[in-house]
Amino acid sequence: MKSFRTELENPVVEKDIVELERKIRQFREGELNEEKFRSLRLARGVYGQRQPGVQMVRIKLPYGKVTARQLHRIADVSDTYSTGILHITTRQDIQIHYVDLDRTPELWAELERDAVTLREACGNTVRNVTASETAGIDPGEPFDVSPYAQALFEYFLRNPVGQEMGRKFKVSFSASDADTGLSYMHDLGFIARVEAGRRGFKVLVGGGLGAQPRHADVLYEFLPQEQIIPLMERVLRVFDRYGERKSRAKARMKFLIRDIGLDRFRELLAEETPGIPVREYPIDAEAYPQPRPASTPPDIPVPADMEAYQAWKRTNTIRQKQDGYVAVGLRVFLGNFTTRQARQLADLVARYAASEIRLSLRQNILIPFVREAWLPYFHNELEKIGLAQPGYNTAADITACPGTDTCNLGIASSTGIATELERVIAAEYPDFIHNPDVVIKISGCMNACGQHNMAHIGFQGMSVRTRDKRVAPALQVLLGGGNRGGGEGIFADKVIKIPSKRGPQALRIILDDYLENGGGQPYDRYYQEQGQHYFYDKLKPLSDVSDLTPEDFIDWGTDKKYEKAIGIGECAGVVIDLISTLLLEAEEKLEDAQKALEAGKWAASIYYAYSAQIHAAKALLTSEDVAVNSHAAILKDFDTHFIDQPRGFGNDSFRQAVLRMNRHAPDAGFAREYLEQARNFLSEASAFRQKELSHAS
Repeated sequence: MKSFRTELENPVVEKDIVELERKIRQFREGELNEEKFRSLRLARGVYGQRQPGVQMVRIKLPYGKVTARQLHRIADVSDTYSTGILHITTRQDIQIHYVDLDRTPELWAELERDAVTLREACGNTVRNVTASETAGIDPGEPFDVSPYAQALFEYFLRNPVGQEMGRKFKVSFSASDADTGLSYMHDLGFIARVEAGRRGFKVLVGGGLGAQPRHADVLYEFLPQEQIIPLMERVLRVFDRYGERKSRAKARMKFLIRDIGLDRFRELLAEETPGIPVREYPIDAEAYPQPRPASTPPDIPVPADMEAYQAWKRTNTIRQKQDGYVAVGLRVFLGNFTTRQARQLADLVARYAASEIRLSLRQNILIPFVREAWLPYFHNELEKIGLAQPGYNTAADITACPGTDTCNLGIASSTGIATELERVIAAEYPDFIHNPDVVIKISGCMNACGQHNMAHIGFQGMSVRTRDKRVAPALQVLLGGGNRGGGEGIFADKVIKIPSKRGPQALRIILDDYLENGGGQPYDRYYQEQGQHYFYDKLKPLSDVSDLTPEDFIDWGTDKKYEKAIGIGECAGVVIDLISTLLLEAEEKLEDAQKALEAGKWAASIYYAYSAQIHAAKALLTSEDVAVNSHAAILKDFDTHFIDQPRGFGNDSFRQAVLRMNRHAPDAGFAREYLEQARNFLSEASAFRQKELSHAS
C-alpha cells in the first residue's frame, strides 16, 4: 500500500524554488532566452499577464481541497505579494495577479510552509487534478474519490513523464454517475464504480473543449482502482511520444485519438506496458486523513430575516450522506473573494465545521460537515463576511473566466458581460435564483476557460467587423450544452454572433422563450426539442451590425474604445526549436537521469535519458531544416536523414535503440545501461553539430 506524503517535508521542494530563483537571475542577465524561460516558469505556476511587467501566479489545489490553515497562508501571501484578491478558477485552483516576477520564488517558499504548491499549475504538464466538490459527502457516491485523486496528484507531481509534453493534460474524478467532475470533457476522466465488491472507475479518454470540443471515448467500463496510476502513466507516455508538437492548435490528446483511433491507441498503450515502473499501484484509502467535524456548538441565533434565511437554506445547502450534516455552498461572484473574507471563512470552518473547504468547478466554495442545527449561525456569520448570497449553482450564478481583465488571449470582456447578465437576472428574473436547470457560462475567447461550450447557455468573446471596417466587441451565443451523467455530455451549438452590448437582449429573448414554452424541463432538453434554427431565427435581429451606436464599440466593464489586442498565449507553453537550446536541454536531461539513478529512481532515470536522446536528435534534424511534429516523427525521421552517421549504440536503428525502454522492466541494470547509451548518443550528436559549424565557418 502507498502512503500519503506532504510537500512540506520534501527536500525536492527547496531545490525547485532555488532553481526558479537561479533561472530568473539568468533570464535577467541575458543568459537564458525568453522562450526557454517562459516554458520553465509556466511549469512553476508563473504566467504572464496582459499587463506588462507583472505575473499571474496559479496556486495548485488538488481536487479543490483547502484546509483552514492553507487558506490563511494563501491570504497572507496574496496580501504580501499581490493585491489581496483571490480568484477561483474552473479547475479548482486559486490565482493571484499583479505579482513581481523576482518575488515569485519567495512567494512559493511561503506557500510551501503549509504544503501548497505552484508546481505544474501551468505549462505543458499534468494540470491540477479536479474532482466533484461533493466527494466524500455525496449520498449517491459508491466511495470517496478524494484519496485516489490525492494519490494520482502525488505520483505525477514532478514525474518526468509529464513535464514537457506537447500540450497540457487534464484529469478529473467524478464521485458518482452524476459525473459532476465532467469526465467527458477531459483528457482522462474517472467515474467511481463498484463491481463485485471491488472499487474501480469507468475511464474516459480524449475529451476536451476549446475551439473544437470533443467528447471523450470510453476506454474502460470498469478499471480496478490499483490500475488507474499505471494506466495514466501509459497514457502520458503515448501522448508524449505521439502527440503533436509543432502545431499548438492540434497538440491535445483529443486530436491524437481522433487521428489514430481508439483501437490503435489501445495498441500503443499495450506497447508501453513492459517499460512502466509498476503494473499495479494499490491506493490505501483508509490512510487518507478523515474529517473531524466540530462538536462544540455556537450560540444559535434566531434569523433576523426568516424569509432570506429560508431562501438561502433552499439554494445553498446540500444534504450529506453523513447523518445530521449538510454542506453549505457559497456563491462567489465571478470566483473573486478578498483575503479578509478568506481569513474570516477559514476561522469559521476551523471552529464550527471540519476545518476545510472545497473549491468548485463553477468558481464557488463548498463547506462540508456543517451540523444542520447550526445553519442559522452559519447564515448569520456568512452574512457578516459577505458570502451569504442565495442562488448557489443556479441560473443566477454565472461562471466566467478573467478574459480581457488580465489574460493575454482575451478577445472580449467576459467578467463585464457576466456582471451585467447577473444584474439582469436578479432584477428581471428573480425566480431563476432557485433554478439549477439553467447553467450559464462565459469565456473571453475560444479556448473555453469559462467552459462556455458545455453550458446550457454560453457566450464566447469575439469581435465583429462592420462594413466600414470598424471593429466592435462581440459574443458568440451557444445553446444546448449539458451534462447527461455517466460520462455522457452534449456540447452547445454555435447559434449566432452578436455585438457584446446586445448580450442582455439575447439573454432576455432566450429566458422569455424558455419560461413561455419550456414546460419546466431542463434547458438543454428544451433546446434539443426546438433545434438550432428556431433559436437562430429568434436571435437573428440582434446580429445586424449596420446600425451600431458609439456605445457598441465600448466593451462591458470599460469606458475605452474597443481594440482587438491578443497577446502571446501562455496557457500551454511554447515549442522551442533553437538547436543550441535543444542540445543544452539534452545535457540537463542527462544530469537529471544521473541524479535519479543515484536516488534509485530507475523509471525516472530511464525517462530522462529517453528525453535527452529525443532532444539531441531533434537538434540535429532542426539543423538540417527537417520539420518534426512529434517524438514518434523524430524517431522515424532521424534514421531516414542520418542513416550513415555514428550513433554511439551499435548497429540498431535510432528508433530501435531508444525504444528499448519499452521492452525492459525499469531496473537498476537497464537504467545504467540506457543512461550510458544516451550519453554516447549525445556525445556523437554534439560532435556532429560542432563539425557542421566548423564547416559553415
